[in-house]
Amino acid sequence: MDPELVKRFRQKALSHLDEAYNLARWLTRDQHDAEDIVQEAVLRALRGFANFRGDDARAWLLTIVRNTCYTWLKRQRNHETSIDNDADINSVETNNADPFSVLSSSIQTEQLRIAVEELPAEFREVIVLKDLQGLTYREIAKIVSVPIGTVMSRLARGRRRLADRLCAEKGAR
Repeated sequence: MDPELVKRFRQKALSHLDEAYNLARWLTRDQHDAEDIVQEAVLRALRGFANFRGDDARAWLLTIVRNTCYTWLKRQRNHETSIDNDADINSVETNNADPFSVLSSSIQTEQLRIAVEELPAEFREVIVLKDLQGLTYREIAKIVSVPIGTVMSRLARGRRRLADRLCAEKGAR
C-alpha cells in the first residue's frame, strides 16, 4: 500500500477512533464486540481510502462503523449480547464531593446508561451521535443515510422515550 496514502489515512481518519468506538459500543452494547467491529471498520476504511473524495473523514468513518455494526448485528440476531457495565456516559467527579452525591450521581448515570441501551437502535444511534458525540444534524443524516428531518424526529422521539422511562423509574421509587 502507498505509504503516502497510509499517512493521509492516519491524519484524516484515525483521529476519530474514540468516536468510532463509542458508536460501536452503544450499538452493540458490548465492549469486546465494539473493539472487533472498529478494527474491521478501520480495515475497510483503509482499503477504500483511495476512493475517499470528501472533507469529512469523521462522518465517512462513522458511516463505515455504523454499517459494520449493523452487518455484525444481523449475523448475531439470535444471540443476545452481554451488557458491559463499563460504559462511560459521564464520569462521576469525586474530588471534593460528599459520598451521598457521588453515589446518587453514579446511580443516575447507571439508570441513564440502561435506558439508552434499551432504546431501539434507530433512536439510540442518533442520541449517541448527537448528545454524546456532538455531531450536527447534517453529519448524522449523512452517517445514517436519512433526511435531516428524520434525524430530528428520531432524536425527539428517542429523548421523549428516555424521559418517560426515567420519570417512570423515579415515580416507582
